[in-house]
Order: sequence, then C-alpha cells, then structure tokens
Amino acid sequence: MQSNAVIVRGDAGALLIDPGITRDELAGMARELDERGLPVVAGFATHPDWDHVLWHPALGHAPRSGTAACAATIREFVGRDGWQAELADYLPPEFADDIPMELLGDITPLAAGAVTLPWAGPRIRIIEHRAHAPGHAALLIEDAGVLVAGDMLSDVLIPFLDLDAAQPLDDYLGALTRFEEMADAVRTIVPGHGSVGDGQALRARLALDRAYIEALRDGREPDDPRTGPDAPLDWMPDVHDGQVQRLGVR
Repeated sequence: MQSNAVIVRGDAGALLIDPGITRDELAGMARELDERGLPVVAGFATHPDWDHVLWHPALGHAPRSGTAACAATIREFVGRDGWQAELADYLPPEFADDIPMELLGDITPLAAGAVTLPWAGPRIRIIEHRAHAPGHAALLIEDAGVLVAGDMLSDVLIPFLDLDAAQPLDDYLGALTRFEEMADAVRTIVPGHGSVGDGQALRARLALDRAYIEALRDGREPDDPRTGPDAPLDWMPDVHDGQVQRLGVR
C-alpha cells in the first residue's frame, strides 16, 4: 500500500492525519508518541476511504475531523447493514485480519466554510475539492510548507477518479489547478501513498497527473510510467483499464 500517516506536533500534543493500516502499526504510533510525551489531541481524515478513517484505542479519544462531505459519506457507509462484508472485498487480503474496524469512520464534520484546521498547533490550511472522493481535502501546514495530499499527487498511483461524480475528469483538473496555484508555497509533498517529495517533485507530479487526465478527456492512451510494463505497482494497469471502461473513453 505504501501508506503514509502524518504526525504534526502541536502546543499540547499531536495531530494525527490518516493513520493506518494495521493494528500493530497504529499501536506502534501510539507507543512512539507516548515515549515522546505527545498525546494525540486531534485526528483528521483527508477523505472517506477505509484506509484513511482508521483508529486504535491506544491512540485515545481525541476528536477526529474531516470535511462535512467526508463525514457524511463514511457515516452513511457504516450505517448500512452488512457494510463489513461489503468492505471486505476492498481490503488487501494479506492484511485483512490485521486491520482494525472497531473505530472506523468516527469522523466529526468541520464547520461549514472552515478554511483552517481548528486545533492548538501550527496553522493548517484546508484545501477541499472533489477529485478522488467526496469531501477530499489536502492540508497545507503553512509555516513548514508541507502539503499533506491525501490520495492525490502520488508517484506510484495514477489519479484515482471519483467515478460516481457527474464530471470526474473536470473535477480532477480543477483540483490540480488549485494545487498548481499554491505550488510556490510547498517545500514538501506527502501523498497518502508513495514517496515524500520536494517542491520540484510536486510540480513533476502535477504535470504527470494533468497529462493523464487530459489524455483520458481527449480519448488518448496516457503515456504514464505508472501504468506501463515497469509500473511500480503491478496492479495499477488494471486500475487504469477499469477507469477507462467506466468512463467509456476508449
């Protein structure tokens, strides 16, 4: 999965963003934070995908927030009968028994119109957009110049489109434009999955993602190293083919 969780030091403890994915990993985060005297005082989910709304009792009872659309989407999902069986089809089988489901999705919606994260710590700007999932939000830790991108701007994942949206390609291009407009403020990019990069890496990923989306929009096959024979994840070409079929662009 090459998943990244992000810890931000605040005035009285830590903000934990997108923690995952196994019980041992989450408990390990809790131990390391405890050893550093950093209780978890806040959590944040960048979007409602299962691997971004996990939690563990050892992390405590800090409020966990997300955008209103993120909170509503995951609450609707876990409110359905049989959601555990439905989710099982999406879990990596080698980790399925080690992923904690007990506290999944307990997300409090941010106040309408919130532009910064309400917590006692560095100022963090919320960049909400509809591209990968309803209510997806990246976070910019402004003084540090760190962009926590959620499931965007990865070096190993192609753009995963929200195929249930009315205009998934336009939504994605709009989100990329927002990131391009703030690129000068970013010194470090942390995607939800893949490698951490610098400002130059951010611009390269923006260009690669834009080229991928524009190729789909224009009915062309993208020339993207993440879907070719040397793709870093061998299942990524199948994801690409599935998106093409759903969009009907080939």
